[in-house]
Amino acid sequence: MSMSSLKTNYKGILLCLIIALPCTYLGHLFPLIGGAVIAIIAGMILTHFIPHKDHLSPGITFTAKKILQYAVILLGFGMNLSVVIKTGKESLPIIISTICTSLIVAYIVAKLAKMDSKTSTLIGVGSSICGGSAVAATAPVIEASGEEVAQAISVIFFFNVLAAIIFPTLGTFLGFSHLNGDAFGIFAGTAVNDTSSVTAAAATWDNMYNLGTQTLDKAVTVKLTRTLAIIPITLILAFYTAKKNHHRERTVSMKSVFPFFILLFVIASIITTVCVHFGVDIKYFKPFKELSKFFIVMAMTAIGLNTDIVKLVKTGGKPIALGFCCWIAITIVTILMQNMLGLF
Repeated sequence: MSMSSLKTNYKGILLCLIIALPCTYLGHLFPLIGGAVIAIIAGMILTHFIPHKDHLSPGITFTAKKILQYAVILLGFGMNLSVVIKTGKESLPIIISTICTSLIVAYIVAKLAKMDSKTSTLIGVGSSICGGSAVAATAPVIEASGEEVAQAISVIFFFNVLAAIIFPTLGTFLGFSHLNGDAFGIFAGTAVNDTSSVTAAAATWDNMYNLGTQTLDKAVTVKLTRTLAIIPITLILAFYTAKKNHHRERTVSMKSVFPFFILLFVIASIITTVCVHFGVDIKYFKPFKELSKFFIVMAMTAIGLNTDIVKLVKTGGKPIALGFCCWIAITIVTILMQNMLGLF
């Protein structure tokens, strides 16, 4: 960031930073909710108590867009690609099936309900890949507004909480209790969309059946494998958006089409993988991952500050219905695919 840009943006960035700090702390106290959701809510409430916000707007917008991209880049430092590829092979067909299912369902339901295409895309991608992180990566690519991001995050959060509460009981009802923890780990890792809820459901299963961390380890690995789907999905959406802009006779350059922050995410993942291969402990990359989470909280604060909560509530019915359809479809496909592959 140049000095002139910093001078223009620092007040808004500082405001987002100040709000994000307590939100992050509360996120640690209530991990099922998470700092990102708390930050959006806090931003939507506090924006009504901030007078003369115009001088803060450039920094808030910068945080919502650029800081969000920095968060995705840093997320790559938590990815050891060799471990993900090695242990994620058996779940790959399930992951591909659930991603395709969610995107197709999101497209069909959005068309039938005459929903905004950007909101439906964010919900479809967030539901199928990795919740808030996928929304964070996709939003800049499809040029989604703050309100569209807030709507998608809210829907994903709602079904995250339901999944964390319901899935352990559902797993017992479906007969996963007669198998080892890996089966439910794959189920949770592919059918639940956000890391916090995947962790909660898998840890509950381990506690229920005294499996140590077997289920949790499997679920988190499958979840990391799903995270890699951010790369092809964002590239596809980038070129689709470019094509659409071209039809509207807007000038499109390669720089504006290609999401370079995703390339940096890949480079960060490769750096981590190479370092771990040569004996560097993965724990040394944890600060990058934590900073990534904090940047997401900052960005969600900014999005909350730019969001009309009244409008969000009024328009929430269709996105919730879409999220429900994606959630149910993913769950059914996960179970069917595990059964076909002999994992269940």
